[in-house]
Amino acid sequence: MARIAGIDIPRDKRVVISLTYIYGIGKNTAQAILKEAGVSEDTRVRDLTEDELGKIRKVMDEYTTEGDLRREVSLNIKRLIEIGSYRGIRHRRGLPVRGQKTKNNSRTRKGPRRTMANKKK
Repeated sequence: MARIAGIDIPRDKRVVISLTYIYGIGKNTAQAILKEAGVSEDTRVRDLTEDELGKIRKVMDEYTTEGDLRREVSLNIKRLIEIGSYRGIRHRRGLPVRGQKTKNNSRTRKGPRRTMANKKK
């Protein structure tokens, strides 16, 4: 397994797909990294040389990924909660943050249904 940015990327996949296993790297960013490093997208990870891996790692150092990015995102959310903004309140309550309706949907954010049984007297 090749290790890039502290993550073991899959060996049997193409490099462009394997790089997307790193938090903060999508397909477009992976393509840009490989283009800048001068590595073909169609190469499998197991076929990469140490020199090519070194080039990829060097280009990856310019991007914020993994732990730093997770920390930055969590600090941004924490800041929103502390200043009491609308988005911060939605985060605190565990409700959708980006304007979605909640009457029918949003089960992912609200969690499983909590209905009370209809009690007869």
